[in-house]
Amino acid sequence: MGTRVSWRLKFVAKMAAPTDDMFFSCVDPDKVASGVEVRFIDNVKGKGLFAKRSIKKGEVIFIERPLVSAQFLWNALYQYKACEYCLRALETAEENARRLAGNPALSLPYPELCPVRPQLHQVCPQCQVMYCSAECRQAAAAQYHQALCLGPSHGEPHHPVNKLKDAWRSMHYPPETSSIMLMARMVATVKQAKDKAHWQKLFSHFCSRTANEEDELAHKLLGERFRGQLAVLQSLFKEALYDDQLSQWFVPEGFRSLFALVGTNGQGIGTSSLSQWVHACDAVELPTQQRAQLDSFIDQLYKDIERETGDFLNSEGSGLFLLQSSCNHSCMPNAEVSFPDNNFLLHLSALDDIDPGQEICISYLDCCQRDRSRHSRHKILRENYMFICSCVKCVSQTDEPDVTSEEEEDDEEEAEAEGETEGDNMEDEMTDV
Repeated sequence: MGTRVSWRLKFVAKMAAPTDDMFFSCVDPDKVASGVEVRFIDNVKGKGLFAKRSIKKGEVIFIERPLVSAQFLWNALYQYKACEYCLRALETAEENARRLAGNPALSLPYPELCPVRPQLHQVCPQCQVMYCSAECRQAAAAQYHQALCLGPSHGEPHHPVNKLKDAWRSMHYPPETSSIMLMARMVATVKQAKDKAHWQKLFSHFCSRTANEEDELAHKLLGERFRGQLAVLQSLFKEALYDDQLSQWFVPEGFRSLFALVGTNGQGIGTSSLSQWVHACDAVELPTQQRAQLDSFIDQLYKDIERETGDFLNSEGSGLFLLQSSCNHSCMPNAEVSFPDNNFLLHLSALDDIDPGQEICISYLDCCQRDRSRHSRHKILRENYMFICSCVKCVSQTDEPDVTSEEEEDDEEEAEAEGETEGDNMEDEMTDV
């Protein structure tokens, strides 16, 4: 199963330096990171990730590269510049701060602490998409970009790929949680691969069911309400990307399964050059007065950004991570995901001491959602991930009344009021893919 932990954070937790045996290659599912193993649990939960050794609180359990990843389309449209391949933020910390705070004259102290190196950036000479380095440009070209490069038609609105992007944006407004381009890169990766069967096998490791028949649950975006939108997306997806060897992904049921795959497994990725600069500032040893001045400057900067931009701080996207997708959910997780390298490399770290044989669980809910009532949490998990949680926290709250939290009730009242105003003939948008 996948996860959507909150990635709109000002600061990413600091972690110990990783070692080589922590890194998990997405290309070979048999090479699992040292210290963990994937086990089949049962027909309901499927697989899970378990510790093979003692893991200490705060320890990096593994680092993983995604099979595929993609920036969110609205995020890119609003000038959050990220590497087309690894999602590394491309703005310098100062450029990032100026845009987010709405202050073009803003100057950051200690600009040398910014890790962004614009002199290394490269563009695809055909379609002009940006990369953080020659290595990323070459990696993208080798894996999927040749099949997706629009060449001189990159700005042409009637190009099939651009029509697909526009349709997705019209159906899925921010805050975004997935992207049709994640599916497009899956198709392009298989198209370009010499060993197509190998990549198809890798993608088959992800759960792609559209319903949980045992608990009679269906994914909320695959029902009648969105049938018309899915039909439009399927038609455009086929027009832009059809391949005979992948014909099963372009028929209605196959497209729905692909849609469910990215919806239930896609992991949110957030990168920020500003956050990297802040971390670097935290690590600098300064006299007491200078430290106080710097901390005060950063605090005020974030207040200015919050007033101007709100919660959308990062370059955001999502990816499919083979090992991370084996982590089951708990409302009291013993591990968490972060992206401290300012790119798509996922770090899984321990929130508590974990004993050998113990299951490693993350939360599919963000911090605010985990604080809601048991009934509210179950509603989110049923609709988005198609299971009923039976973690320790949920079991301990079994006797609580089945009522939603006040916050959720307020949201529902607002949604009902908006629906009455707009009329019943307006089609719903896909806000939680």
